[in-house]
Amino acid sequence: MAPKPAIPATSREWHLVARPQGWPKPEDFALRETPVTEPGPGRVLVRNLYMSVDPYMRGRMNDVKSYVPPFKLDHPMEGGAVGEVIASNAEGIAVGDHVLHFAGWREYAQVDAKYAVKVDPAAAPLSAYLGVLGMTGLTAYAGLLEVASFKEGDAVFVSGAAGAVGSEVGQIAKLKGASRVIGSAGSDEKVRLLTEEYGFDAAFNYKNGPVADQLKEAAPDGIDVYFDNVGGEHLEAALGRLNVHGRITVCGMIAQYNATEPPAAPRNLALVIGKRLRMQGMLVQDHQHLQPQFVEEVGGWLREGKLHYRETVVKGIDNAADAFLGMLRGANIGKMIVSLTD
Repeated sequence: MAPKPAIPATSREWHLVARPQGWPKPEDFALRETPVTEPGPGRVLVRNLYMSVDPYMRGRMNDVKSYVPPFKLDHPMEGGAVGEVIASNAEGIAVGDHVLHFAGWREYAQVDAKYAVKVDPAAAPLSAYLGVLGMTGLTAYAGLLEVASFKEGDAVFVSGAAGAVGSEVGQIAKLKGASRVIGSAGSDEKVRLLTEEYGFDAAFNYKNGPVADQLKEAAPDGIDVYFDNVGGEHLEAALGRLNVHGRITVCGMIAQYNATEPPAAPRNLALVIGKRLRMQGMLVQDHQHLQPQFVEEVGGWLREGKLHYRETVVKGIDNAADAFLGMLRGANIGKMIVSLTD
């Protein structure tokens, strides 16, 4: 019988100490030490092995009412994490189990067992449960198939296409019979990845010229679905290329997360009327009913080598804030993960 893991005296965790104005700065965050205690009734203590940094976290740093409460100043931030249970005071979860939970941004987390989901490290790498098989993967799956009502033969345009969500959207569209899949990204290296590894039919670097011109060239027959991760100029360009009865899934608008002034674009929103477009925002928590179907289908594609994913892994809790800031500036290819393993 393996010895019971020792519970450390302290854990390091990241706190938000100032609300960012525009782009967040390193001094808006602080890494602090906190005591670790035995888990109370119905709770487990988890040694986090991997944690996620995501674009939506930028919105939680503002003190505004939204679909999730803002981060509290001088409190640990939250986010997806996966780790190993080192102490359990809950039925159904044992020491040595691996769980997915939402108490990231820290080395050790005490978690209510009902919010911890057991995951199998033998079925997929643990970090995959934060990306391709996790919240970002379900976002791509539900956003394309349910929100955008994708159907075989649709032409699909994805912005932020080399990111964790966008890269999966494009590949799922191809696997489901899209007539054409187009992606935009922020570097020539990412553009090559989209066409050479992910199987996009066309891709362009939005920094190389007006998005509208590049999209028109890439989609001469228009598009039926636009999966929006960026907003602004990309949304305006997509409105111009959408065919009648086109659909838009608005997943994110990273182009304006750090803006201090409202964006000028889109200036052509009236096209929604004549083209009878449907534009719908999405939050992944509204689509949890798809989780079993998603894991079965996407897990199968992964095992068969039909769906590819990339991760950008930053090592060490000390570097978590830098990983987040880098992700906001597009430093990642695929899912940005912070590894807390030795």
